Order: sequence, then structure tokens, then C-alpha cells
Amino acid sequence: MFLNPLNLTDSYKVGHHAMYPKGMTHLQSNFTPRSSRIDGVDKVVFFGLQAFIKEVLEVQFDKFFGSDGIELIYTHTKRVEKLLGTKFDAQHWLDLWRLGYLPLKFCALEEGTECPLRVPMFTIENTVPGYGWLVNYIESILSNNIWMPMTSATTALILRRMLDSFARVSSDTPEFVDWQGHDFSFRGMSSPEAGAASGAGHLLSFAGSDTLLAMDYADLYYSKNGYPVKFSGGSVPATEHSVMCAGGKDDELETFRRLLKEYPTGILSVVSDTWDLWKVITEILPQLKDEIMARDGKLVIRPDSGDPVQILCGRTGEEINTYGVSKNPAIDKGVVELLYEIFPGPTNSKGFKTLDSHIGVIYGDSITYDRAQDICIRLFAKGFATTIPVLGVGSFTYQYVTRDTFGFAMKATWCKVDGEERNLFKDPITDNGIKKSAKGRLAVLKDVEGKLCLVNEASPEQEASSELKPVWIDGRFVKEHTFREIAERIGVRKILPE
Repeated sequence: MFLNPLNLTDSYKVGHHAMYPKGMTHLQSNFTPRSSRIDGVDKVVFFGLQAFIKEVLEVQFDKFFGSDGIELIYTHTKRVEKLLGTKFDAQHWLDLWRLGYLPLKFCALEEGTECPLRVPMFTIENTVPGYGWLVNYIESILSNNIWMPMTSATTALILRRMLDSFARVSSDTPEFVDWQGHDFSFRGMSSPEAGAASGAGHLLSFAGSDTLLAMDYADLYYSKNGYPVKFSGGSVPATEHSVMCAGGKDDELETFRRLLKEYPTGILSVVSDTWDLWKVITEILPQLKDEIMARDGKLVIRPDSGDPVQILCGRTGEEINTYGVSKNPAIDKGVVELLYEIFPGPTNSKGFKTLDSHIGVIYGDSITYDRAQDICIRLFAKGFATTIPVLGVGSFTYQYVTRDTFGFAMKATWCKVDGEERNLFKDPITDNGIKKSAKGRLAVLKDVEGKLCLVNEASPEQEASSELKPVWIDGRFVKEHTFREIAERIGVRKILPE
């Protein structure tokens, strides 16, 4: 789909160039997470601005500043006139085309910073007098591009920290948490671009991912000198239900045996609930035990339906007392305990049971933060290391959010009209205070404890010391980040240096 870069906005903005005061020469706006709909989360991971600038402000607008610019202005004008039912003067676009670049300056925190609520992540202002209208013209496409990678990066981080907290007290291999959260969300995202951006946010906290485009996103927008990011993410060979069905219900044992021969080494994940998960574990796996134990690798069993907490961990005593003992006792035990009975591993140094290294389990559907936490709690209570299962995080977690999950908003705070500086702010009397905006020139400074704090109506000295540093001016980067640097700033996983 061809996108006219002049149309990458909300329609109500197309006339704003004529609505600002005639003498307005400059405008500054900021982008800020204002609120949180997730209990206990008061910081948001800043991520995605560099990708937006490269893809939209550079690639998309490169079409405009090239030989097609006049035609793009013409088609935009006709679109607006049809939309609004009135004549449209596109002189401001002609002037910009003749200028030959976007006269904008972005000052931002370092990507990967955990930004407190109500503290700006970045500011934007025009560098050439008369182009203040351009600052907020790009608000719509900017917000459209960056709220999701930041929301997903934050979601992944809080999940990672929870899994880490259990791993530290129950596992001898806490580093395995790199792989414990696995991204299966791509098919449920709203577009390939959304899947790539969200998936890259996931990769800042976890190594496991089936979203190939997320790794392309890291390479394209956050690589160093054009080199691919070294190991931003990985996955394993895995079946799906079509593979198991093609083998036949009556020959499921032989399908497993054939797959084990096809993959004699390494990790192999096999979906195991196509028909009867409990039969696979209690009948098929015991028959294959010698073959599994003889492999130089791990067979990973993948249940994919039902309540993931109960499927993995079994039912609690309270649940059994309430609903009665299951007709199939395997249901009450759950996958982890059943696998342990067949493939027991050593008790680790912290006193928790593990599986033999030749067997594993992944639950690839319906995992949320709350369910992941419940799984850890139940495994811990049963004496199992919480790093045993891999948990597939899907689109319910990464797509079932909006721009308002963290209240992202871009608001103007300062302008210059006829040489007079004006401090701008909004403070609706009908609001609860969330929409009250910052005011004037802005700075973000660290207090004595290192916490980032907003300074309204900042002095030139405060702006010079601000954590909001120039990153892109007049069409050129003055500061870029690599994916590895951003991940290191977050600090929960390591990516090999370029």
C-alpha cells in the first residue's frame, strides 16, 4: 500500500498551519506517558523513536523531498479538498518541499530508559522560523508508531522481573529466564509492522521469539554500521497440529518416533494436545523413554489448550475438594509432575525438583502476567523449580492494550509569536488531573536519588543539563542507539556485542 507522507495525520490537523497565530514562528511539544492502567507499574520503557524517525521521517518523507514531491502535494490537496469540501492552499507544503528537509529537532532520553509517569520521553521543536505547524502535524503518525513498542517492552519487562524473582529462589539456572518468555504473538497482531515493533519490545527482555520480523526490526533500525544485531532472538524446531494430524491419530506414537529420528540432536518441540495430552504423557512417552534419553538434546512437550495453570501445575487441594477427584488422575497432577515421574531430574542446590535435561515443556497459548505468576506460585508450592516451563506470550497480552494503557500524549508547551515567548499548557477543569500538561520549555533532571524529574518553565541552564539530549536535527541523526545498548540499559538480558 502506497502511503502519501502528507496524509500520515488526522484530518483535523491539515488546516492547523492557518489556525495558529499569524506571527507564530516556533513551537515545542513533548511526548509523555501520563498514567498507567496496570497496577503497580509507574514507569514505561522508552523504545521505538529511532525506528519511527528512520522509517517515517526519513524513508517516507524521502519520497516527498524527491522528484515526486509536487505530485504528492497535488494528490494531498485534492484529497483534503474532497474531505473538507473547501479550497485548500498548499503553499506551506510547497515551501517545505523547496526547503528540502524536515526542520525539526528531537531531544530525547536514552532509549531503554524507564521513564516515570508524567515525565517527558522526548521533545520536538522546529528549527526554521515559520514551521511550528509541522511539529504537531506529525503527532498522529508518531503516536501510531511508538506507543506499541513501548507498551510491549514495558509488559515484557514486568513479566521478566516476576519470573526472575521466582528463579532466584527456586532455580540453579536463573539465566534460563532469557528463554522462559517466548513471543508467539505475531499472527494476532494488527499488522506486520505492529508485530515487528511489539516483538522487538519483547526481545529487549527475552531471547525467545517466533516473530522473525522483530529481529528484522532490530537489524534495520538499531544495528551498528549496518551490521545485523548479533543474536537478538531465537527459537527451535517445532511441530503444529497439521503435522500431528497428518501422521494420524492412531499412529501418534510413530509420529513422535519419526520426529525423534528426524531430529536426533538439539531441542525439538512437539505439540501434544492434538487429541489426548494425558495419553501422550502417560502412555506414549514411557514407550519412547529410552529413545528420548538417548538423544543429544531435549524433547519439549507442548500442551496448547485448556487452563494453562491447571494443565501445567495440576489442581490444588482446594480445587480437588471443591470439584472432586478427576476421573483421570493425570489431570490433578498436571504436566510438570507427570513428566517428573517419568523423567526425574536432580534436586537442585536450593532444594527444588527439576526435570531430566532430555525433557521439557512449553505452554504456548493464553499466557498472561497473572497466569504466569500463578504457574510460578503453584510450581514453587509443589517443590519444583519455576524455570521448568517455557511460557508462550501471545497477542492477547501484547495486542489487548491501547495507547491509553500508559496514557501516551503529545502536547505543545511553548511557542514564540512575533518574538514573544509564550508558555503553553492545558488544565481542564472537568478532568481529574491526568490531562494537565507540562508548561513552557522543559527539562528532565535527576534528583539526589537519581530519579528523573520534570522541570517546567526550564531555564537555559536547566535545558543544557537536561537528560533530554539532541538525537535528530534537520534530517540527520546526531545520536543513535544500538539494540544491544538499549537491552543493556534495561539490564535483564545480554546481547552479544557487534
